[in-house]
Amino acid sequence: MADILVVDDMELMRDSLEAILSRSGHKVIACEDAVIALDRLKTTSFDLIITDLKMPKMDGIAFMDRVRSINAEVPVIMMTAHASVSTAVEAMRKGALDYIQKPFDADEIILLVDRSLEHKRIVRENEAYKTDARDWQKGRTLIGSGPVMQSVMTKVRQVAPTSATVLIRGECGTGKEMIARAIHSLSPRTSKPMLCVNCAALSSSLLESELFGHEKGAFTGADSIRKGRFELADGGTLLLDEISEMDMQLQSKLLRVLQEREFERVGSSITRPVNVRILATTNRDLESWVAENKFREDLFYRLNVVPITIPPLRERGREDISLLCDYFLGRIAQREGRRLQVVSESALDLLAAYNWPGNVRELENLMERVAILSEQDVISPDLIRNWLDTGSIENDQECAGIEVRQIRPLAELEREAIEHTLEKFDGHRQKTAEALGIGIRTLGLKLKKWADEGMPVGQ
Repeated sequence: MADILVVDDMELMRDSLEAILSRSGHKVIACEDAVIALDRLKTTSFDLIITDLKMPKMDGIAFMDRVRSINAEVPVIMMTAHASVSTAVEAMRKGALDYIQKPFDADEIILLVDRSLEHKRIVRENEAYKTDARDWQKGRTLIGSGPVMQSVMTKVRQVAPTSATVLIRGECGTGKEMIARAIHSLSPRTSKPMLCVNCAALSSSLLESELFGHEKGAFTGADSIRKGRFELADGGTLLLDEISEMDMQLQSKLLRVLQEREFERVGSSITRPVNVRILATTNRDLESWVAENKFREDLFYRLNVVPITIPPLRERGREDISLLCDYFLGRIAQREGRRLQVVSESALDLLAAYNWPGNVRELENLMERVAILSEQDVISPDLIRNWLDTGSIENDQECAGIEVRQIRPLAELEREAIEHTLEKFDGHRQKTAEALGIGIRTLGLKLKKWADEGMPVGQ
């Protein structure tokens, strides 16, 4: 879900767009002219702007110029009833991400909005990679003082300057994507893009289009040419997240790209060369999957050139947990402009005894939750105990005499965390979702569910 600003002097068009986009889960604010919209932009941040070209008081081109002085990063879609090549060129030159000709149907605008939001996500992702690159040069990205993590860091530094394919293995939440970012950041490709594709999140047909792109008319809904991640990442790095979930037929196409360094878009017979470094992650035992014919053996060996295994958090020890807590709390304090909090020794004892089924990601989310919901400078066991699964605490009786209380229902804790976080960010859903470590669409669905049940949150 995204916050979208619609600007059009025609009431029917505003109402129509608001209805279409709201049904897709987006929050829409509609303005009748650019002057009103500019006033709104001074107090409200938006993920996307959709504006008409021809409007009284100020046209769409002039409006875009003013938008750039307020927020240079927000993508803009230009609507026009008189589209031409010159119109499109002028709109793009002034900063529009895309344009659409009126009249259009609901599917067209939804597709264009989704593509624009995805573009914004990729831009943010690349900015994050650049930040990680700077952090790596200062030795700050990977955290761990134990021998296992030191071994991982050594291997990262050895493989990063090469073009070798790397298979990063580990349980969910151990930081496999962070390792991939570190490899890219330390490589000669760091000035080029690093893109990520979650192989588990898309159907086989969508994943094929996402990877290789498609030609116009290649399938139903393919209304325009689209470049795939291989083309977009040319010269850089492509991370195939959870590679084990890729369909067997698509695995064979990926194998060809790895072998021949070339591919074809879906619906095209033109072969295109590509120079992309492949990194892949998995939480599966791929050797077993190969034995069970769930994963191609030849692809496994192509990917497993340099294997890196990330240890689960429960095997990293108390010192690593302490370092990670300090890092996450420090980052939160800097981001939110609030005082630095620290974890007490007794709370660290509790955290060290916990089994961490969600690994580092679970610890990060816990620190975010504690920092948001607590006003105390020192984090005590009482603040974190209710958020830990008592069945995952080891050596409970030996944990510094800590008594684990009856935990509250997870749904109740979830509602409380979301309610407090929404309140902290004055109802801004994007910031709330980022602080809680969940997707904005997931947040929107939860809020809608509670509203339908007569228990609205943040309203």
